[in-house]
Amino acid sequence: MRLQKFLARAGVASRRGSESLMTEGRVTVNGEVVTELGSKVIPANDVVAVDGIEITLADEPVYLMLNKPAGYVSTMSDPHARHAVAELVPVDEYPGLFPVGRLDAETTGLLLFTTDGEFSHRILHPKWKVYKTYHVEVERVLRDGETQWLRDGVFLEDGLTAPAIVDRIESGDSTDTLSISIREGKNRQVRRMFETIGHPVVKLERVAFGGVSLGDVELGQWRLLDTHEVKTLLTSVDM
Repeated sequence: MRLQKFLARAGVASRRGSESLMTEGRVTVNGEVVTELGSKVIPANDVVAVDGIEITLADEPVYLMLNKPAGYVSTMSDPHARHAVAELVPVDEYPGLFPVGRLDAETTGLLLFTTDGEFSHRILHPKWKVYKTYHVEVERVLRDGETQWLRDGVFLEDGLTAPAIVDRIESGDSTDTLSISIREGKNRQVRRMFETIGHPVVKLERVAFGGVSLGDVELGQWRLLDTHEVKTLLTSVDM
């Protein structure tokens, strides 16, 4: 197995990130620094380490979902002592577990975790056009033209967004609740899209990712993905 693939499968980093670790001289095989990207290892025989810490492959990659509460940052640790999602998932039971992408601190809902670095890289890459679905409550009811604007694409500071799938769930006197599906991962994208058209977000929850739905997972709880869900995600990125 190529060394960078081994590192990605072990959850150390994405394939590209693993290559960077190698070229930086941080990876050793049987005690020797390995920087050549074509290098191969035999997982059952070779001892691989990153920064002196031995890396092993689990029998099978792990995939799980968390229903993230508000107030948690989507990192495994935080230098500012904020609550991190690592507090909510079984990191001792599944070493190498990490979140797939991010939800901002105040956004709730479905956050995937895995030990499979290659899967994480692919599922987040725009090439694969994997949709993420959110339920969003915003200030004031949207007009038809504003809804179409979201469907066509909104100009943000970092470019035009791809067309979104938008459906209304419920309208109130002063708020509107909609379902929006996007296939990109720009920073705080959904919030910025609605702010741009003059409807600040009141509440935001991710309810689905790549055909896998949050379902009845309670806020702050996690569960392993079932075989069908894993197959659905892997198939969506040709794995």
